[in-house]
Amino acid sequence: MSERPRIFGISGWKNSGKTGLAVRLVEEFTRRGYRISTIKHAHHDFDIDKVGADSYRHRQAGATEVVIVSGTRFAIMHELRGAAEPSFEEILARIAPCDLVLIEGYKREAVPKIEARRLDAKDREPLAPTDPYIVAIAADHPVDDTSLPVFNLDDTTTIADFVAKVTGLPPL
Repeated sequence: MSERPRIFGISGWKNSGKTGLAVRLVEEFTRRGYRISTIKHAHHDFDIDKVGADSYRHRQAGATEVVIVSGTRFAIMHELRGAAEPSFEEILARIAPCDLVLIEGYKREAVPKIEARRLDAKDREPLAPTDPYIVAIAADHPVDDTSLPVFNLDDTTTIADFVAKVTGLPPL
C-alpha cells in the first residue's frame, strides 16, 4: 500500500459490546458502498484451522505461512514459531487497499477510538480518562462523567456517521 488507510478503533473490556458494534459498523459501511477491512487483536492463543484439515496438517508440519485459496476466498495463516507478535503497523501493511480499517482491541494504538461500555462488561473501569485517542463513548447506560460525545451502543447509523466524520471518509 502506498499510503496509510483510514483507521478507526473500538476499545473496551471483555463483554463490553466491541464485537457487536464492529459487526454492525461493517454492515452499515458496506451497505453505504465502502470497502471495509477489520483487524481483531486476540489476547490468547487462537486457531482457525480444523484439526485434520490439509491446511492444519501443513502448519503442523512446520510451514511458516499457509495460504488457502478457493473460488470464493483466500486466507493466509502465518505461524510465528516463537517470533515476536507483529506490530500493528506490520499487520496494517499487509491489508489490501480499502476505504476504512476498523480495529477491535489494540487498546494502546495511537488511532482514534470509540470506547464500548456495557453494564455486563467484565470490567467497567472507564478507559477514556487515560487514553487520549478515545474520541467518543458508546454505552448501553447513561454516561455523565465525560466531555466526550456519548452514543447509545446500538445507534449504529449515528456512530457510523461520527466515524466517517472523524476519519475524513469521503462520501460516495
